[in-house]
Amino acid sequence: MSERAVPFHCPFCGEGDLWPHEAAHGSWECRSCLRAFSLKMLGMVRPGGDRA
Repeated sequence: MSERAVPFHCPFCGEGDLWPHEAAHGSWECRSCLRAFSLKMLGMVRPGGDRA
């Protein structure tokens, strides 16, 4: 298993000035737009987009 992935761009402003946020695991802060956000994996999807 590899290390956890990190975001490359802020989902709000698109800048890449991201730093880990101290609030919780998986939380990030953007120092360009001063927003904090968290990432969460929801699960795996099936190839081809089948929802069955």
